[in-house]
Amino acid sequence: MTLQATRRPLSQRFDTALAEFIDRQDPAWPDGAPRGALDSLRRFVLAGGKRLRPTFAYWGWRGGGGEDCPEVIRAAAALELFHAFALIHDDIIDGSDRRRGQPSMHRLFATVHDRHAWRGDSLAFGRNTALLCGDLCAAWAEQMFHECGLPPRQIHQGYAAFALMRTEVIAGQYLDLVSGVGDGSVASALTVIRMKSARYTVTRPLQIGACLAGAPRSLSASFTEFGDPLGDAFQLRDDVLGVFGDPAVTGKSTLDDLREGKMTVMMALARDAADRDQAARMSELFGDPALDAEGAEELRSIIRETGALDRIEQMIRVRAQAGLTALEAAPLPDFVRSALADLAAAAVDRTT
Repeated sequence: MTLQATRRPLSQRFDTALAEFIDRQDPAWPDGAPRGALDSLRRFVLAGGKRLRPTFAYWGWRGGGGEDCPEVIRAAAALELFHAFALIHDDIIDGSDRRRGQPSMHRLFATVHDRHAWRGDSLAFGRNTALLCGDLCAAWAEQMFHECGLPPRQIHQGYAAFALMRTEVIAGQYLDLVSGVGDGSVASALTVIRMKSARYTVTRPLQIGACLAGAPRSLSASFTEFGDPLGDAFQLRDDVLGVFGDPAVTGKSTLDDLREGKMTVMMALARDAADRDQAARMSELFGDPALDAEGAEELRSIIRETGALDRIEQMIRVRAQAGLTALEAAPLPDFVRSALADLAAAAVDRTT
């Protein structure tokens, strides 16, 4: 590994590793099978994203004593393929039309079906094709992780944390579905974000990197104390941006969560604090598939008036500070601690 290569931004190195891996799959694509799925997946995986999960994994590795090397770049980049799987399936479940400023995968393939005037239901075709693409990303994530080039013993150590992350994400997604038809409480919504998103964004990637490096269990425990509250803050910020963000910046509609009736912590807080008139309007507007921009703005006003937005901002600040406090006490080299503090700020103070 040359000095010039190590100075390249991590995101660029992850993208290079992902492109090289996907391009190696090209010869294995069966003859006669349409290449649209393969080409679309390549564009989707490489079309932006914050690359937070592989970055946390990289710094978990460095915190565990690992040196910079191309092998850990490949292992960490594999998490981005798993993230692609989660995004594709999540967009199907949520009925989201946009992702990263482009049509979501199921919408893309529905459009392909319409353009070719194929027989059958274009929406079903789009959904089913996207499911297959998501499954392929999950399989590729495992393959890329195991083929990263690190010694088998180290891969085995890291894979235990990888497998735990994978189970938590899927269980968290199921819990999200149950929460959507259940009590919709603040406690339930907080459990969903911890299981579905928070741990798989920060804590588990850090632990995967540390385990790959053979770090002691005490470091994994420190990463839990840092990563869990920071991951919560990250997802709470995501929920705020889902309603109050700028779609031109976030790449996602601010109507999706409101039309779906997604019971985030913010919406649960607003519902609990609403007076009778506000509660009645929320009941009419929240979860209406035909919600328009005017109705969405009325919901935003209710969220502000109930104090729910202010409370969420306070929760974000408290959790971010708890993570930083834990980071100060973690047994890490100063350069790793500094990098993680910068990552924490980027994860919480963001507009995308």
